Amino acid sequence: MKGLVIKNTGSWYTVRAGDGRDIESKIKGNFRLRGIRTTNPVAVGDRVTVEINREGTAFITEIENRKNYIIRRASNLSRQSHIIAANLDQAMLIVTVNYPVTTTVFIDRFLATAEAYNVPVKMIFNKTDRFQGAEKEAQDRLTELYAGIGYPCLRLSARTGEGMNRLEEELKNKITLLSGHSGVGKSTIINHLAPGAHLKTGHISEYHNKGMHTTAFSEMISLPGGGYLIDTPGIKGFGTIEMEDAEISHYFPEIFALAAGCKFGNCTHRHEPGCAVLKALGEQRISPSRYKSYLSILKDKDENKYREEY
Repeated sequence: MKGLVIKNTGSWYTVRAGDGRDIESKIKGNFRLRGIRTTNPVAVGDRVTVEINREGTAFITEIENRKNYIIRRASNLSRQSHIIAANLDQAMLIVTVNYPVTTTVFIDRFLATAEAYNVPVKMIFNKTDRFQGAEKEAQDRLTELYAGIGYPCLRLSARTGEGMNRLEEELKNKITLLSGHSGVGKSTIINHLAPGAHLKTGHISEYHNKGMHTTAFSEMISLPGGGYLIDTPGIKGFGTIEMEDAEISHYFPEIFALAAGCKFGNCTHRHEPGCAVLKALGEQRISPSRYKSYLSILKDKDENKYREEY
């Protein structure tokens, strides 16, 4: 029987069959031995084949080829990866310039990974009602930066409802991953879009200015207007994986475009003479924060680790 994985609760997966039934399923033991070096060989969004047993549960026996997925390093210093979601029409990254802070390095690591695995990304700048003065200016600068690179940017306030109508239109009849740090307003947004979800909303730690986890497992949620949202636990750090040094610049569109003008075809854009990227950096034609993010991913490859604050 064919089905769609709509929830992952650790060792169990909820598979929605073609007849609408939700079947609690596990992976057969030998499934993990097929060279899949991830903590979760099956992810929400996967299309799978299941064999139902007499108890009414099932074993997942096969995964269909994925059209794309989002992946990250599973944990600090880990060589394993974790697939966040698969078979996406788009991902939406929720960003807040404060309460909590979303760093540009975190944003850029997410965007580069999405580029690597062919997942279109739109950015949601949430909590616009809270920002004045320097914080509003920071949000304006980020919106201008990423829109200029080519990433669609939406501004909204999940608390007041500002911008939610446009967001609903962007989600209609699509499978969308909603991601971001804990505390950026993900659960509040989902509760507005799908009131039946009844997700818990958390609070921001006043001491750390970081959100507290409210989502424990990944889950696909039906939208009243058509389509699905994939809700995932908030992400603290985003470690990149499976990227070769020569490929990393390909996942920064503005750097990749400039690289054609470099003197050397294998230029790493760090110290080589005749580097068009370094020249553009010196002339302020590319963002220093984006270049810093590019270097941080190269450093991951050198040290085989990442830092949680990213």
